[in-house]
Amino acid sequence: MGIGADGAAGLHPRQIEVIKQSDFLAGGERQLSYFPEFQGETFAIKGNLRELKERLKKETGQAVVLASGDPLFYGIGAYLSGEMSAVIEPQPSSVQLAFARMNESWQNAKIISVHGRPMTGLAQKIDGEEKVALLTDETNSPDTIARYMLDFDMTEYDAFVAENIAASDERCRHFTLDEMAEASFSSLNVVILKKNRPSKKWATGIPDDEFDQRKPDKGLITKRDIRILTIGRMNIKRDSVVWDIGTCTGSIAIEAAKIARDGAVFAVEKNEPDLANARANFKKFRTDVTLVHAKAPDGLADFPDPDCVFMGGTAGNMDKLIQTCADRLKPGGTMVLNAVTIENMSKAYQLLKEAEFDVDIALAQVSLSKPILNMTRFEAQNPVYIICGTRKEEQS
Repeated sequence: MGIGADGAAGLHPRQIEVIKQSDFLAGGERQLSYFPEFQGETFAIKGNLRELKERLKKETGQAVVLASGDPLFYGIGAYLSGEMSAVIEPQPSSVQLAFARMNESWQNAKIISVHGRPMTGLAQKIDGEEKVALLTDETNSPDTIARYMLDFDMTEYDAFVAENIAASDERCRHFTLDEMAEASFSSLNVVILKKNRPSKKWATGIPDDEFDQRKPDKGLITKRDIRILTIGRMNIKRDSVVWDIGTCTGSIAIEAAKIARDGAVFAVEKNEPDLANARANFKKFRTDVTLVHAKAPDGLADFPDPDCVFMGGTAGNMDKLIQTCADRLKPGGTMVLNAVTIENMSKAYQLLKEAEFDVDIALAQVSLSKPILNMTRFEAQNPVYIICGTRKEEQS
């Protein structure tokens, strides 16, 4: 049964009667305090959901579990009702009430929870959305969120914060991000972001010159046309976990993060001068990528198992790198290597076959137009082998 911050006063008389007639009542301590005269057994929920589920399975009488707002909206409803018969009775969710206080429609809003979870990757989830509702906690508070967004220069957004919704001390305020970064808030709040100004949008295949990069020759970057072909072969999904080994300028990691908005991207780079460029590019293109300074396979152990791996360079460690990634790659996952020599192409092919991957290779030979007087010629780029290995799905 959903319940709001106004407690029992917000429930229908029929719901109050159901609680009175119940043998067992569970809820947070604040929610249980709304029913001091309850005669049955009570159970305080505080990180003990498994214990609660087992207790409910043994209950022979009528049991009621109180949950904030809508129990099926980032709540415990789905967890508890999946294995037992249950009736869900929702109240308006905190997000629904916050949009009502703001007088804004919310059918086109992106809803994201940073309650009890890290904010890593939030930038690419928010970027480009017209309206975003954020469920917060004491760590990921509105002021912390504002500072995070300012770090990615997301100043086209303004904010609305609804605190203690439906309680006697409810407070709702509008902010710029700069204002929100300096304000303080109750721990119970919802943040709504609204895009009020235009912002730069980037399609797949960001021009090379847009990246900060080290340029001893023509730029240490996976060139745009090769990058597009590489990204296409990596088979990245919206929720993929992606590794970029030898990220350098971060171009592959950035393109991957814009696709895997609900996943995560992890990058490794051994050259310290390239780290600053990668970080600057991550900020510019609003991609919150986990970046580690290490010579792979060092640095990979703490990453979650990947769906996709890209190797832009192996620094002489190809055998060990491919073996490490092959051991960690999820079934059906994809590993892509770019090579410019026949020897490295051949070695990568053999190692992937030995790891029992399905392998295919594309030789990309790109020529770009160049002006010559009042005419146009083509200038050939270095050919690149794109080696793609796919790990076979596990047989059931």
